[in-house]
Amino acid sequence: MMRSPAPVMLTAGVNEKSGGATDRSDPQGRLRLLDKNAAIYGDIVPNIARAAPHAVLLIVTDPPDPLADVARALARPISPNMCVLSAGTFLDSQRFRIHLGRHFGIDPRSVDAQVIGDHGTAQVFVWSSARLGGVPIKALLQQRGEKLEDVRAKLEKDVRYANITIIEGHDASQYGIGIVAARIAEMILRDERAAIPIGSLQKEFGVTLSLPSVVGRGGIVAVLQPDLSDEERTGLRKSADHLKAALQRVKAAA
Repeated sequence: MMRSPAPVMLTAGVNEKSGGATDRSDPQGRLRLLDKNAAIYGDIVPNIARAAPHAVLLIVTDPPDPLADVARALARPISPNMCVLSAGTFLDSQRFRIHLGRHFGIDPRSVDAQVIGDHGTAQVFVWSSARLGGVPIKALLQQRGEKLEDVRAKLEKDVRYANITIIEGHDASQYGIGIVAARIAEMILRDERAAIPIGSLQKEFGVTLSLPSVVGRGGIVAVLQPDLSDEERTGLRKSADHLKAALQRVKAAA
């Protein structure tokens, strides 16, 4: 009997604090860690590919999206079809829901909202489809006499830099990503077919980034195409360009 592909989490690397990626004014954010962590992956990924060529490789190290592309290239000569995923914006989406729930005083489990694109400063908050109990967030804000622009500016800042806020209080932000990584592993092992925002190679954009995807045995079962506003679609393209530029820098230095 053939064994189902098992997830292998790759978490090795320099973290935000030791890598100098805790400046909110730095547009690079986590991408500042890419060069050092890509070099570390050069030593690790080929060994994983040889030991477990049929594994689903889940990239957790920051920045996970471009490192997934680095890992895929490193594994390809040994295991051409290895599935490589990034933990992506699953954690960001959970934080988005928590902050929306807190703003409205409602259980975050009643909030349906997603962050897509990269797990970094260029991530895209999908306000156009965000709902609370099935009611559009924009309509709820209007009922409360609040301006979307004001709420959006504060909330996006809180979510985008949540890792830095946590590091300032606890020296590291490992708990949230640990829970998320374990949850993704469960989805794969149990063939749950759960739909979450997670990073995989998107051929349309030429890089790994997060879109809502069905996760099950073997990795991504299907990628869903969300209905985005023009602004969100442009933001997703900018997110991809941001990642491409970082990858080109690493290739140039290699």
